[in-house]
Amino acid sequence: MAKKIGITETVLRDAHQSLIATRMPIEDMLPILDKLDKVGYYSLECWGGATFDACLRFLNEDPWERLRVLRKNCPNTKLQMLFRGQNMLGYRHYADDVLEYFVQRSVANGIDIIRIFDALNDIKNLNVAIKAAKKEGAHAQVAISYTTGPIFTHEYYINYAKRIEDTGADSICIKDMAALLTPYETYDLVKAIKSVVKIPVQLHTHYTSGLASMCELKAVEAGVDMLDTAMSPLALGTSHTPTESMVAALKGTEYDTGLDLVLLNEIREYFMTLRTKYIKSGLLDPSMLATNTKALVYQVPGGMLSNLLSQLKQAGKADKLEEVLQEVPRVRKDSGYPPLVTPTSQIVGTQAVYNIITGERYKMCTNEFKDLVAGKYGSTPLPIDDEFARKIIGDAPRITCRPADLLQPELESLRKECAEWTEQEEDVLSYAQFPKVAVDFFKKRAEKKYGIDGKHANAEKMVHPV
Repeated sequence: MAKKIGITETVLRDAHQSLIATRMPIEDMLPILDKLDKVGYYSLECWGGATFDACLRFLNEDPWERLRVLRKNCPNTKLQMLFRGQNMLGYRHYADDVLEYFVQRSVANGIDIIRIFDALNDIKNLNVAIKAAKKEGAHAQVAISYTTGPIFTHEYYINYAKRIEDTGADSICIKDMAALLTPYETYDLVKAIKSVVKIPVQLHTHYTSGLASMCELKAVEAGVDMLDTAMSPLALGTSHTPTESMVAALKGTEYDTGLDLVLLNEIREYFMTLRTKYIKSGLLDPSMLATNTKALVYQVPGGMLSNLLSQLKQAGKADKLEEVLQEVPRVRKDSGYPPLVTPTSQIVGTQAVYNIITGERYKMCTNEFKDLVAGKYGSTPLPIDDEFARKIIGDAPRITCRPADLLQPELESLRKECAEWTEQEEDVLSYAQFPKVAVDFFKKRAEKKYGIDGKHANAEKMVHPV
């Protein structure tokens, strides 16, 4: 029986997040949106992840306005975002009222599919987001953070997939953010998960190790329903499998995507001009497009590897990299085998650096590592040894409930804090996640509009609404 494979195009979000630190502005997207909308993609991944932060911090763009522009120009294609569960798009856990409001406004402004994940694969941190997405009529896709290690067997992933389906999720994504999957492991894993769930399964993997295309092909043979790809000028390296190549590979088979290669090649020409521009400006480092199999050797994501080296150089200890790479799995074991994805990759990596450069393990611990051990991020895949926990956090209490259960509602207090700057109801959500960055953006926005100090302009606007 023929099975059409759905393609999620990542060029508007994860492709440029992976290659140029999420710096593609909306003006670079606008000229090609009409053609992207005509392709017939399963979805366009275009929002969430680091785009929100980058819009406010670096591009002087309102992320909500970006979403509205994307929606207006892509009326025929589902728009998809990446959402870090209870962390939303920020770096701490938020109260449920803020999370529910964020989901409501995201859907109201044009999002159709919300891909929700948790760094620890702790389902407690996903339930509220899933329910919120379903309530708003969005498609709730839950991503499994894929990693390797003694606990991460097929049985572990099968059990997690079944629990995801039981929450009411509409689909599952195998999220291989560190490019750790190999082709035959992909086949076996997809087959195993497909054998126990009825909802669709999607594969997201990166090209870092050079295996992504092979992994995706084996996933298709194993019964996967959708694949993440990126237009070829912004594919490969730390990005994804090229869209056109995967479409061509499946053309004329029972898995034919049905997408038009001629139209895709027209789109490719446009993104080639952007690629050239980004290389000339220094935004795109061509070395990011090279294959790097170190992730497979050290089980450390590519971005984490460069971060570790940077930390060691700052401490004048670059020669200690090999020792740090050997220390990472030991720290990971001590802290309950967290998958290495934002923010746990940074937490484990930094602690490994401290352990090596101080010459004594856990002599000095970061606050984030203490919080991880204390359960403030949720439950780790394996329980953390009591004696080890005492060494790290002393007699401080350990959290076993859902961390967000300890948070009071905060939406109204956040509204009051940023009231003088808000021009749209979504502004409170920008402020909630990035308070200082958002206020800086609000000031620039007001000065641009009113030509005077934004605070006074807004105050007057609120007294005399136009």
